[in-house]
Amino acid sequence: MKDFRLLQVWQRAHKLSLAIYKVTGSFPVDERFGLTSQVRRCAVSIEANIAEGCGRGSDLEFRKFLYVALGSASELDCELLLGHDLGFLSKHDYEQILTELKSLKAMLSTLIRKITADGR
Repeated sequence: MKDFRLLQVWQRAHKLSLAIYKVTGSFPVDERFGLTSQVRRCAVSIEANIAEGCGRGSDLEFRKFLYVALGSASELDCELLLGHDLGFLSKHDYEQILTELKSLKAMLSTLIRKITADGR
């Protein structure tokens, strides 16, 4: 069992979740149970799956949860584009979050490759 709090990838995912909560606070009220909720759940899913994978018994299981986190990151990418295109996110906020999200996705992919190589 690994302490997820020590992983830089989890720390970055947590930071992203906090940023997502901040920017979605300005989404329209009628989106509270729609896009706002979906974007927030998706961001939290990234860090939660990293944490859950750390609590599993093997690198194989950890890798599985990292793939789920990567899937959630891709879903978040799509939802952020929608929020931007609908005018809910400013260009500045969108670009700033997207830059962090792309970096996080690269970190997840690198960690997945490392775990896969170590397991051979």
